[in-house]
Amino acid sequence: MDGEQGVDGGGASLWWRPSWGRYGGPNRRWPWPSTLLLTGFVLVGSRFAEAQQVGDRAPLDLFARVLLVVGSGLLLWRHRQPVLVAFGTAGAAMVYLGAGYPYGPVFLTVALACFCAVVAGHRRAAWTALGMFWAGHVLVAHWLYQWLPPAKDDAAAWGQEGVIAGWTVAILAVSELARSRREQWTRERAERAQAARRRADEERLRIARELHDVLAHSISVINVQAGVGLALLDTDPEQARTALTTIKSASKEALGEVRQVLDTLRTPGDAPRAPAPGLDRLPELVAQAADAGLTVEVAGEAPRLAPGTDLAAFRIVQEALTNVVRHSGSRHARVRLEHDGGALRLRIDDDGPATGADTGGSGNGLAGMRERAAALGGTIEAGPRPDGGFRVLAVLPLKVKEDNR
Repeated sequence: MDGEQGVDGGGASLWWRPSWGRYGGPNRRWPWPSTLLLTGFVLVGSRFAEAQQVGDRAPLDLFARVLLVVGSGLLLWRHRQPVLVAFGTAGAAMVYLGAGYPYGPVFLTVALACFCAVVAGHRRAAWTALGMFWAGHVLVAHWLYQWLPPAKDDAAAWGQEGVIAGWTVAILAVSELARSRREQWTRERAERAQAARRRADEERLRIARELHDVLAHSISVINVQAGVGLALLDTDPEQARTALTTIKSASKEALGEVRQVLDTLRTPGDAPRAPAPGLDRLPELVAQAADAGLTVEVAGEAPRLAPGTDLAAFRIVQEALTNVVRHSGSRHARVRLEHDGGALRLRIDDDGPATGADTGGSGNGLAGMRERAAALGGTIEAGPRPDGGFRVLAVLPLKVKEDNR
């Protein structure tokens, strides 16, 4: 019926869903077509019931038709005022039956009104309205019938009350099932929205980490070389030229990696134009550190890693060396790679001393390293060594690719 369809996150519609606004309130659309169709069905069905119950029930007159129209017309408000509509349709049906008019589709208006009330969350009101309707029918059919039309009417059979009670229970059961399904759908939609927000947050963090790692490393190299160039510009032009060449190379590489990240943002479904960096580029990283005045010794070899683990390992080493350049007075660092027991261990040491006030691990760089490791189920330990200097120890689970590179 109009106003009763809803569409879930996947685009599937369920006929029983009431039409609710985005913030829980009813939509402004009125269910005119369905209400008019139901009103016509009730009027025609009641006329047919009158023909079948001639002599047993009072004939339909103007008052009967007014009651039928009022009971059906109330359903226009079934999404806006479900409680009032439930009691209103039950009251109109009670008056209709109390006046001795034929049994027929008048019950349908009560069923639909109570169904909408239960689905909307007004369970107690719907149960009360149906209970009132059933109690009123019992009262009319077994006690008040002798004073109400039609004349010389007999008491109804108690078996008939059992049928009506079963009909009432069936309405409640179907309504409760629809309400339960609607609540489940609402929870699923909220969970999908929460999962989408979580994925968006994780993607933003990933991009922020990538940009930070790329820019922090390259700008550190540029900063050091710019200082060298300025210091030697007058006394050693050739060395200053070398520093400027290093700055150009570092800035070009940084621009390339930033462009790759931005391309991923613009076309998230496409494969990247260049492969993500991994530990196979460690010699290149060592050369860049040397350009910044840092000598790096590398010991050990990395096993074959899944792309995500390989990228995380590379970025962790890159960020650790960048921090040495920026925050340590040492011009020497050591990188050691070990793997055993299903884990890759990365250890980056420098001899210090610290030159900055933020070397304790509260910066974005160390936070990004910890996030990368945690995303893979690994850990990061970073802090001063007992004998001086600083150490970064990363433990990442191994995920060996089954296919050959």
